[in-house]
Amino acid sequence: MSFWNRDHWLGLRQSHLTRVARAAEAFVQRRSREEKHPVHDFLFTYYNFSPAKLKQWLPPQGVTLEIAAPDLIEMPWLLKVPAIHTGDQFQLDVKAIKPHVKDLARWITTLCDNIQTRAPRFRCYGLHEWAMVYQQSREEIRHQGYELRLSPEVLASFVDSQSICCSHYDAFRFFTPAAKPMNVLQPILETRLEMEQAACLHANMDLYKWASKLWPWVGLDLIGECFQLANEGRDLDMRASPYDLAHLGYQPVLIETAAGRSQYEQEQRALAAKAEPVRQRLRQAAKAIAES
Repeated sequence: MSFWNRDHWLGLRQSHLTRVARAAEAFVQRRSREEKHPVHDFLFTYYNFSPAKLKQWLPPQGVTLEIAAPDLIEMPWLLKVPAIHTGDQFQLDVKAIKPHVKDLARWITTLCDNIQTRAPRFRCYGLHEWAMVYQQSREEIRHQGYELRLSPEVLASFVDSQSICCSHYDAFRFFTPAAKPMNVLQPILETRLEMEQAACLHANMDLYKWASKLWPWVGLDLIGECFQLANEGRDLDMRASPYDLAHLGYQPVLIETAAGRSQYEQEQRALAAKAEPVRQRLRQAAKAIAES
């Protein structure tokens, strides 16, 4: 059991808010105006972890906090999570971790282990986003209101010229019916543990999903790190997509050119390198939860 004095964890809380609050509050404001953002909304709508909860800092299990009475007033969620309060100390109550959460933690540990020991597959070039609009008319594409950089015919011709090797089930399931048979791999939900690998943009973004599913036990520092990584992944994902988002400040990665594919791979490798230590921390946290 670690002990964090008040100055230490208040500093961690401020760093966490600096990392996540702006994006969380912007999403809430857009939602109140019934506005959508084709890049940023994804982290709140697809991953289904509320912006309010994302801002509510908590320590991980296994840590005791020194707290004062004003902390419970400023952070009322401390009184709502399973916890032990003793005088001026606070810690999550590990006895409240339910069996299904421990099962999930064991599964996440295995997933992280498998990804870390499996050879990464680079050079996919983000073609999954192109496969999601392959042979669709402008009226059929997912992000209505945003133009494609290429005509549907030119886009389809480019996809036809490439080898698609998407290993991520949740990306593959959104391929158009015409694109699915073109994928070298055919991932399904049941083969996730055998298919996911460290180069995959979505597997690295999903660190946020798995960390948030272990709330509150993993603590918000790790969830916030995963959120930040997912933000970077989503940014590259959409810059390499066939959508024209330049008016929103997103300069495209032109994967339809050799130079663009090289740029994508460089950025993909940089993101995978950032994800490696985060995945290791998630693995350690999940293993601790499973064994608590």
